[in-house]
Amino acid sequence: MSTPDEAELCYPHLGNSSCRRIVRSHSVSVLLHITLSSISVFTVTLNLLVIISISHFRKLHTPTNFLLLSLAVSDFSVGFVWVCLILLIDGCWFLDAGWCVFNTVLGYVATAASIGTVVLISVDRYVAVCDPMHYQTKVTKNRAKICIILCWLCSTVFHTAMFKDNIEHPGGFDSCAGECTVYLPPHAGVIDLFLSFIIPISIIVVLYVRVFMVAVSQAQAMRSHVTVVTLQSSQKVNRSELKAARALGVVIVVFLMCLTPFYLVSFTTGLGVISASSYIFVIGLFYFNSLLNPVIYVFLYPWFRKCVKCVFSLQILKFGSSEANIL
Repeated sequence: MSTPDEAELCYPHLGNSSCRRIVRSHSVSVLLHITLSSISVFTVTLNLLVIISISHFRKLHTPTNFLLLSLAVSDFSVGFVWVCLILLIDGCWFLDAGWCVFNTVLGYVATAASIGTVVLISVDRYVAVCDPMHYQTKVTKNRAKICIILCWLCSTVFHTAMFKDNIEHPGGFDSCAGECTVYLPPHAGVIDLFLSFIIPISIIVVLYVRVFMVAVSQAQAMRSHVTVVTLQSSQKVNRSELKAARALGVVIVVFLMCLTPFYLVSFTTGLGVISASSYIFVIGLFYFNSLLNPVIYVFLYPWFRKCVKCVFSLQILKFGSSEANIL
């Protein structure tokens, strides 16, 4: 029979060397587990649908959609990181210390890759709207693929180096048994703050402000009928590009709303030893964006809704289905 003090420990048999668990009522604990489990399942499932859709249908093989594919892969990875957040609900980590480090590094790599991808999306929309005559030559499929590979490669190399001490000594920074803590050197934290937040956000904001200004000026021109007849065909292209820019603009705004609190908390509380349980809310909000992205696609992209129907009706298994005009 365990005493009340022992019941509050992650590992009662270790006594004072064990971390204390967060004690909640049974109903609240069950509700939290169900909620976070549902988020994890939906995040993995919806992003898997995006990955299958863009990968399978050739009509969707465009530079912009390849960027959305990269974003979906990072969001898909975050869906598995959610599982580890579920384990930390009670403030106890029961898996091996190596898994704690792996989960942390995966979360950082995936989110940094998604930030880099959003920057690429902003560049893509900037060129499409502000320089439509040269978009086809400047933004090609191969260039998009190369940029995506470099984005993931740089994210992986940088964060592996940043958490080098944790990878070499997993669990070495835990203050008690049952804790999932990683050490982030102050200089590495400052570099990460600039490379993963300040610089990317500045680029995104500047480019989309420019896109917004062009969109407003074109809307005013169309309302005042100043358009020259010879430019009508090019304006049709611009309207479609502006529509895509608006849809991706929603993705970017939601992304920034979920991203900013985490870096603000990290900046205000200082950098160094980071306990996942103490950051649980802002980390959860950060990762929740990975579920919101495919939900936004459902409402803003008709092609995604068609793809989902094809997947669930198993039409994608038919011969030649990849050539279907899904747009």
